[in-house]
Order: sequence, then structure tokens, then C-alpha cells
Amino acid sequence: MNTVPLESHVWVDGRLVGAEAPVLSAYDRAFQVGDGVFETIRVVGGRILELPLHAERLRASATALEIPLPADVGTTLRDAIGGLLAADGLDAPGLQVSVRATLSRGPVWSRNLLPPADVRPVLVVQAWPVAPPEPELLARGLHLAISAVRRDPSSPLAAVKTTSRAEFVFARLEARRRGADDALFLTLDGHLAEATSASLFLVVGHVLATPALECGVLAGTTRQWLLRWAGAVGLSAREDWLTPDDLYRADEAFLASSVAGVLPVTRVDGRPIGDGRPGARTLRARADREAYAKDEA
Repeated sequence: MNTVPLESHVWVDGRLVGAEAPVLSAYDRAFQVGDGVFETIRVVGGRILELPLHAERLRASATALEIPLPADVGTTLRDAIGGLLAADGLDAPGLQVSVRATLSRGPVWSRNLLPPADVRPVLVVQAWPVAPPEPELLARGLHLAISAVRRDPSSPLAAVKTTSRAEFVFARLEARRRGADDALFLTLDGHLAEATSASLFLVVGHVLATPALECGVLAGTTRQWLLRWAGAVGLSAREDWLTPDDLYRADEAFLASSVAGVLPVTRVDGRPIGDGRPGARTLRARADREAYAKDEA
């Protein structure tokens, strides 16, 4: 749906306004040069999942770009999300919601890349109801395409969640042209990194493997949870430099993200993973993560 519901709101620096109201300046740095950072947060029945981890990561991203952030950003986000969900009726029991918190450098009346020191940042919070994945998608699994875009693990911005998303949009367009559901990034030297908005995991025997953080991947909250989960279900967790051949030889593969949870991957560039169907460990990971989200949010 591309039309914003009339009753929807956004939270902007402490106030709720209509979702289609003109709230940002055309000179805002996030709009002009992608000078901002963001977090995507899952909410279940009005309860926010893993908020301290998201607040910490937003702070780390803001620090990398030297964007000031209030010391009590966790409290600010909690209050903002709570007020926004209540205003839009998105806090009903069991309702799944995706929340995005975006921190922009703010508006600047100049054309310079280097921002002045006295810019006032702008914090925006948005929310969308999220439908669960279609049963057909879970039954067939995701088809991925390896993107022509490469990730540079040595870049200081590799693990910073900036609003500069052109490479990710390009990769998704690539995937769509090739009939795939999502794109998979490799590093400059051909190692596995991550999908456009999710971490990648492989199941090989009794090992749960995922690309190391040194591969330029985001330290996702669901990624951290799954590395802990592995030991509880008899798997050995491994963070490593993995190759596409490791993926092709894996018994199972899946993607993991805050909002979508665990989604099976059954085909990459036309090649089946395992037997080409969602595996038992993948389905267990999804079920356990969903149960955790409902119990702990």
C-alpha cells in the first residue's frame, strides 16, 4: 500500500504530527546527502523488543558520524514509540509492528559536505503494522541472488547503519530483475557478508555458521540472539570468513532480522541449498525466535 492512512502519525522531536504533514526541511542533511543513522525495532502487542540493544547501536552509529544524541535516548525512544503506537492504535495485543527511528544531522543552509558544528539533529520515529510471512513463502523459502555490489570490510562505515541506502536499493533491484527475493553481498575478496536487511546463517552438520563481524556485517540484535540460541539446541556457533562454496555446500541456510525474524533460504543464484526445502533447524530457529519475541517484548 503506497497511500498513507489518514489517521497515521509520525513522532518528530517530541511531538506527534500527521504522517503526511511537512515536518522536515528540504535542507535536511539526511535528505540532501544521507547524513543520518537509523534503527529498525520490532514491537509485539505494544511491547518493544530489545530496546536497550537498539538504543546502544543507534548511539554507536551516531557517534561514528559525530551526530549528537541525548544521553537518555533509550527513554526518549520508549516514550516516543509508546505515544505513537497509542495514537495510531498499533498497541493492540498480539499486533506486530515495525518501528523505524531515524536520526538526521538536521537542516543546514549550505552546500558543503562538512557540516557546521551548531546543527540541531532531528529525531523521527515511524511505525507500520507488519503482516506475518505468507505460509507459501515459508514453505518454499527465499531465493537469493549474489549482488554485483561488494562490501568493503575495511571501511569505517561498514557496520554503521546510515541513511545512505543507495547500494542496498540497487542490490534489491538487481535481485528483482533476476527473479529473486533478496540480494546477498560479498566482500571485496569474495567472502559472504549479509543480505540487504538481514544477517546470513548456514547450518552445516551440528554447526551454526555466520559471517564474522570483520566481514563488514551489522552486529544485528537477532544475530546476537541466534549465536546464543545455538548452544541451547546442540549447535556449535561459529563466526568466520565464509565463501559462496560454503553456502552451496550447507545443509540449510536462513536470513535473520529484527522484524522478519528467521526466514529460510532454499536457493541462491538458481542453485538449491541442501535439498532445496526449508530445513528442520531453520524452522526450529524461527519458531523459537517468534516465541521469544512474544514472551520477552
